Amino acid sequence: MKNPIPVLYKPHAIVIGSGFGGLAAAVRLGAKGYRVTVLEKLDAPGGRAYVHRRNGHVFDAGPTIITAPFLLEELWALCGKKLADHVELLFLKDLFYRIRFDDGTWFDYNGDPEAMKKEVARFSPEDLAGYENFFKEAEKCYRLGYEGMASIAFDTVGDFIKVIPDFLRMGAWKSIYSLVAKHIKNPKLRQVFSFHPLLIGGNPFTVTCAYSLINILERRHGVHWAKGGTGSLVNGLVDLIRGQGNQVHMNAEVKKITIEDGRATGVLLANGDTMEADIVVSNGDTAWTYKNLVPAENRKTWTDKKIDRTHLSMGVFVWYFGTNKRFDELPQHMILLGARYRELLSDIFKRHVLADDFSLYLHRPSAHDPSMAPAGCDTYYVLSPVPNLESGVDWAEQAEPYRKAIAKYLNDTVMPGFEAQITESLVTTPLDFQNRLLSYRGAAFGPEPILTQSAWFRPHNRSEDVQNLFMVGASTHPGAGVPGVIGSAKALESVLPDAKSFGPRKVAAAKAKP
Repeated sequence: MKNPIPVLYKPHAIVIGSGFGGLAAAVRLGAKGYRVTVLEKLDAPGGRAYVHRRNGHVFDAGPTIITAPFLLEELWALCGKKLADHVELLFLKDLFYRIRFDDGTWFDYNGDPEAMKKEVARFSPEDLAGYENFFKEAEKCYRLGYEGMASIAFDTVGDFIKVIPDFLRMGAWKSIYSLVAKHIKNPKLRQVFSFHPLLIGGNPFTVTCAYSLINILERRHGVHWAKGGTGSLVNGLVDLIRGQGNQVHMNAEVKKITIEDGRATGVLLANGDTMEADIVVSNGDTAWTYKNLVPAENRKTWTDKKIDRTHLSMGVFVWYFGTNKRFDELPQHMILLGARYRELLSDIFKRHVLADDFSLYLHRPSAHDPSMAPAGCDTYYVLSPVPNLESGVDWAEQAEPYRKAIAKYLNDTVMPGFEAQITESLVTTPLDFQNRLLSYRGAAFGPEPILTQSAWFRPHNRSEDVQNLFMVGASTHPGAGVPGVIGSAKALESVLPDAKSFGPRKVAAAKAKP
């Protein structure tokens, strides 16, 4: 028999979690020459972008909009393919969001500057100049904060020092609400142009104004819907990974990251199996990862004490429901603002109490995509920002009364009589985020994106404590939201070891034929 055929060693990378960040990292690792294994705790990929299916209704559990399709196009291009050949993105040109106020008036938000000026003028003609000036400052934040920083890993203090002048140019110590209020006087318009940080887990009154870049990201690149739901993008990324010859395993919960001499060497699974790796990338919540998967003796930076001091994002309560009737007067995306704005946000972020009132995000994917519901029916997702589990709320007791309160509010405002048409119903709470998605204290977006928890101050893409351990996802730089978590994989790429640095070693391939 002939000797085994020698082949160059392909270093093995384990990715913990199959959210958008983990899947994007796996694609980039595969393109860099790594052999990749993605390990997912749940029975299907997606993480927070999991999909629930109920009798023909398709419920996207997490993200519902795509605002930076070019980031996805880059991933498909790395595999020699085109995104458009696998997933159809629908540009919601005429209406990104309808923002409804408690008095029944509303503002229709889109990416057309002229249409937006008409909407501003309907509420406050005297604020037109201020609106223009706000967007000029937002453009600066986009150029300096997004184009200049989003793909920097902020691995060292030096990386941060280099961009301090840009933080100063943005006035990043100011909150986004204060930036809006500087230019716009009408209280309703102040809410319209400051609510965006809530989409990434931040309080508009404390989050850095650098996040005004989201307004420009939407204007330049649009708000899109993936036909078949956000899950179609998850499945497309899984196909890319497998097409690279790599693996994605479900029902594979990691219980420990194995470490030898300060270096990550693999993982221990819940079923007792071990898996060796040259590098480990966690797409899990960073606080959970460090506190539960990395032994305390291996954590000089991310100690339990430091983790406990972190200002966490809000939690979310999400009610998914299906109706046997269509409500065609409702748009795909609607923000329903309650009577209180600053006070409600203080209840959520500062006082950590579950208020009797709420503001809501109502998503109706079947408005543009009939495949999301049975014929003649509608699929819905209504999200309410709530305190994370630091509040002590007993969600086992409070979930149903809270759902009923939301149902009454919807019935009294935009969906009269809808409860009689409900055929499917499912709720998730911060308790589900903690127990099912392993988010520390049920925070839906990791650390709150205040200035002192952004860029270099956020958990690093390359672990400060353990060699060959890396982080991607909402808890790392640049932050939450689909552009943020996919962008975190791009930042990660800049600090990954070259695959060739693990060789050239040679291993035996399969036995050659005699």
